[in-house]
Amino acid sequence: MLLLCLDTSAAASVAVVDTTPQAPRVLARWETADTRSHAEVLTPAVETTLNQAGIAAGELDGILVGTGPGPFTGLRAGLVTARTLGFVWDLELFGMCSLEAIAHDVASLPEPVRPSEFAVATDARRREVYWATYTVADGEDAGPRALASGSPRVGAASELPDVPVYGRGAGLYPELLAHPVLQAVPGAHDTAPPVEWQPHAASLGLAAAAALAADLELSDDTSPLYLRESDAKVPGPRKKATA
Repeated sequence: MLLLCLDTSAAASVAVVDTTPQAPRVLARWETADTRSHAEVLTPAVETTLNQAGIAAGELDGILVGTGPGPFTGLRAGLVTARTLGFVWDLELFGMCSLEAIAHDVASLPEPVRPSEFAVATDARRREVYWATYTVADGEDAGPRALASGSPRVGAASELPDVPVYGRGAGLYPELLAHPVLQAVPGAHDTAPPVEWQPHAASLGLAAAAALAADLELSDDTSPLYLRESDAKVPGPRKKATA
């Protein structure tokens, strides 16, 4: 399955991923560090990434989008773009929790440095993190893959369990965590320290490939994981003037 992958739960990213079992590969990838220009950059980035991969829209088998958790504005940009392209190009649309991207990177670490249980944390602002816990399952021929231990949550970093923590959220609040993974890990896909890791569309696509290799179906649910109530409120009725 050839997937166009999008994620805007943190910074915007795009990738084209071939999910062929036993030989998944990223054909092209694009990302920006800017977390405030998702709507402006995403559609041109899709065109750029497809061109780099040498893939036409008609050759795609589907679109995979990260569903968060993430902030309202950025997350909506990715979801709307994915849904629109899926409709226009008549492609299947799949959704996956964005934290799965980092979880896949952890599960793909070399065995000597790969934890059996861990957490992923990203920046939720307001001195909070989005987080979820995972275990690593041995997929035999399909290789190891991350299994979520529960639903993603939002809260203070001090609420995380006593396990190694990977992701940008761990880098923001290491003093509140028992085991933030601070140093670069030999053999990791991302050579930056894990406390700088953000969800990326390429890793999201590889997580989908791992699920397909384990004979699992991808979810068609693209409902956003906001985890918070919107700050925007419908105005109440005007108060009556009194004499």
